[in-house]
Amino acid sequence: MRVLTAATELEPGPRKVCVAIGVFDGVHLGHQQVIRQSLADARQHEGVSVVITFDRHPNAVVAPDRVPPLLYSLPQKIRAIATLGVPNTLLLHFDRLFSEQTGEQFIRSLAHEFGHLHSVCVGAEFSFGHQRSGNVALLKQLGAELNFVVHGLAAVSLDGDPVSSTRIREAVRTANLSAASQMLGREYSIAGNVVRGDRLGRQLGFPTANLDVSGLALPPNGVYAVHVRRRGHTHRGALNLGVRPTLANPTPCLQCEVHLLDFAEEIYGEELELTFVTKLRDEQKFPNLEALKAQITRDLAATRQIFA
Repeated sequence: MRVLTAATELEPGPRKVCVAIGVFDGVHLGHQQVIRQSLADARQHEGVSVVITFDRHPNAVVAPDRVPPLLYSLPQKIRAIATLGVPNTLLLHFDRLFSEQTGEQFIRSLAHEFGHLHSVCVGAEFSFGHQRSGNVALLKQLGAELNFVVHGLAAVSLDGDPVSSTRIREAVRTANLSAASQMLGREYSIAGNVVRGDRLGRQLGFPTANLDVSGLALPPNGVYAVHVRRRGHTHRGALNLGVRPTLANPTPCLQCEVHLLDFAEEIYGEELELTFVTKLRDEQKFPNLEALKAQITRDLAATRQIFA
């Protein structure tokens, strides 16, 4: 899949362009329906399909105090789009200047830059442009003028309720990871780059990879058995997610620390993706580091038993 940063990079020639537009956080079942419609349009009309999305949640610019925790990091989102067979993704940089475009300006610009815009696929409730000035009604009005088809697709339902990123975040928050996976259409996972920590795990004899998961929706604090995806290979691991209360830090912050079983490589700066196998226990405060070390030993033995 090609990742474009400007519509003019596509160069479709005489072919019709069929686009799907959205934030697509999680690329869940509803998002997949929108994207697959653009793929079907492109096949039917011998055109080219393009998914249009953004490099951050729009609220990060227009309403910083209301940015939801994201289901996926940006690399995760791009990978999930690629798995659907999408040939092109237009990843737009969302900044203050971009946010000041009206919905109409945005669509007219796309139509001009793509050359022959054949169809636009969005969710039925999708809104876009400065002060949410764009919606399906505006798209249909512009489609009639500029000669493109509009698909405003209704939400996919699961267990009687619409699938949404908000609903999946709630499932993650309440540890209902099975429901989150069902709504995502794939196994729930988190991903982040390995950053340097305080090396406490190494001092205790259990080195960990500390992941930067800032801004992501996360399950409840605790210790989990996980699969760890790195460079196309899967490893087994134990994840500690929490604020490490045993250390009595006056300014505790959330840590995402994973110990990879039977692994001893330096992986700073690399991306790891974690899928959850089972929860071992809740986060606990221990009287001292020796007690913590003894519990980690038991956690790792339990992890090995689960995988055995």
